[in-house]
Amino acid sequence: MTEKKLHFGIIGFGFMGQTHAKMITEDLEYAELVAVCDINKMQLENAQEGYETYLTADELLKNDAIDTVIIAVPNHLHLEMVKKAAAAGKDIICEKPAALNADEFAQMQKAVEAAGVRFTIHHQRRWDKDYRIAREVYQSGTLGDTYTIQNSLYGFNGNMHDWHIYPEFGGGMLYDWGIHLLDQMLFMVDSEIETVYATVKNVINKDVDDYFNIQLQFKNGVTGQVELGTYFLSDEDGWFERHWFLGGNDGSAKIDGFHPQGKITRTTDLLRNVPGQITMTAAGPTRSFGPAPEGRIVTEPLPEVNVSHRNYFDTYYDYVTGKGDLVVKPEQILRLMKLMDAIRVSAKEHRSIAFE
Repeated sequence: MTEKKLHFGIIGFGFMGQTHAKMITEDLEYAELVAVCDINKMQLENAQEGYETYLTADELLKNDAIDTVIIAVPNHLHLEMVKKAAAAGKDIICEKPAALNADEFAQMQKAVEAAGVRFTIHHQRRWDKDYRIAREVYQSGTLGDTYTIQNSLYGFNGNMHDWHIYPEFGGGMLYDWGIHLLDQMLFMVDSEIETVYATVKNVINKDVDDYFNIQLQFKNGVTGQVELGTYFLSDEDGWFERHWFLGGNDGSAKIDGFHPQGKITRTTDLLRNVPGQITMTAAGPTRSFGPAPEGRIVTEPLPEVNVSHRNYFDTYYDYVTGKGDLVVKPEQILRLMKLMDAIRVSAKEHRSIAFE
């Protein structure tokens, strides 16, 4: 028997608001959806029986049965809604990106601390299966000293959608997916970042970014790379999904897809500073490249993980009921927002930025 229930209200009933409603009503036995709101009446037509609907956040926040609100409005409205919810005494889960910049997030922190309410951000992709495998490979040390972690996501359609096409709303892929990919990297690598270098481009969409390549040089020696393109084409099977590559001095790991496939690859021996057999290739003789001798390359399966996006809410429930710590901490998100600010400066000025 569940000892305590969370009573949710959802501010913003578009795609993510409806996704949250489905999760709460169908999967979370410890939660109840009390009400949703949206300024667009057409969105509210998608509401199901069993919870109230409102046209404004102010109306929803007056409902005393709600103890926790999920903020799922366009990005530029997050600050306003967090302040309103905090003033109403509600605990808050805000959609990503938490804010448009670090200054806005600092204002949010000040508001929630003054109100004495709980505050976290919906970074459910910390529980993506492909990511958790990559994280386990890195943190277990199975590759030895990891020197590079590369994370990429490619698409073929090119075009952005809905309000994400408007820069004044906080549109663009850096805010939409970039914030997730960067949060995953920071949650994986426990090290300060020495420098950041970013390329951000508008390839298909004239007003908002749809391609970026971000290099993070961590002080522990790891180089992290995050690359996304909404129009980045190949006919290779599985290309239009996620890809991870991790390289270490004891092997490499390749992880492909949201339903991940891949392997760990090693050599049976490693010759250090010893001249190898010369191999003739189309480009000429080589000792370092070309086909590996038979039996030199061996593979191992990836570690198994059992995770889902539900785990985000499970850990939040444990935090509220005193059974666990908050996983997505405000101080982590402030660092992430500062990194986003540095990325924009780097991309604009075409230079590396010293970060920490």
